[in-house]
Amino acid sequence: MIEVIKVNKAFSGNTILNDVSANFEKGKVNLIIGQSGQGKSVLAKCMVGLHEVDSGEILYDGRDFTLLDRHERSKIRQEIGMLFQGAALFDSMTVEGNVMFPLIMFTKMTKGEMQKRVDFCLDRVNLKGKNKLFPSECSGGMQKRIGIARAIAMNPKYLFCDEPNSGLDPQTSILIDGLIKDITAEFQMTTIVITHDMNSVIEIGDNILFIYKGQNWWQGNSETIITTDNPEIGNFVYASQFMKDIRASMQEKRR
Repeated sequence: MIEVIKVNKAFSGNTILNDVSANFEKGKVNLIIGQSGQGKSVLAKCMVGLHEVDSGEILYDGRDFTLLDRHERSKIRQEIGMLFQGAALFDSMTVEGNVMFPLIMFTKMTKGEMQKRVDFCLDRVNLKGKNKLFPSECSGGMQKRIGIARAIAMNPKYLFCDEPNSGLDPQTSILIDGLIKDITAEFQMTTIVITHDMNSVIEIGDNILFIYKGQNWWQGNSETIITTDNPEIGNFVYASQFMKDIRASMQEKRR
């Protein structure tokens, strides 16, 4: 579990996060949503230490990340898996080399142990036998799954995903959403997903934080987001007439 308590952050006098508090639960897919420029990416960067908070607490299972020294932060970071928006794979490395990279950097595993872990992770994301391919030989969906395999290679307690469906077709996006949800439950990770994908909000939003003007404007789940009367949520999630029609249909089914 990750707890954010009264976090504030400003740049050059411009307030980005204003007294934000939220709980991100273990074994659930926790989404951070909001319009561009509202503070969701800054919040995530504060949570992993890429930005220092001006005030407030960020607790990783009770450990206040904001108070830790560099060495202690490094230990927590080794418990964090990261899935980047563009997968961020090394083009010169094979699929196997990409997944093995964090194991080489941060563990004392033998070559055989690393190989076994890599094979397990690739199998878990349905890429068994793809070890020797290069990223350029893989589709966008495969590259995202390679990124997920690398992110779970260290068996993390916490998984951060930045726009995991960016650039993917709708069918592949659904597969990636399902994979993230499945591995979160299977490995009981605290998963945080920054997304604009409304399908993800509806399908895998176990816990949803809506950031508006740097504040925790609303928090709920995929069911309560459909029925909320919060006008900012309505304007964001159901901006198009198509989404408004879907909302009306889903509300009707729940009556």
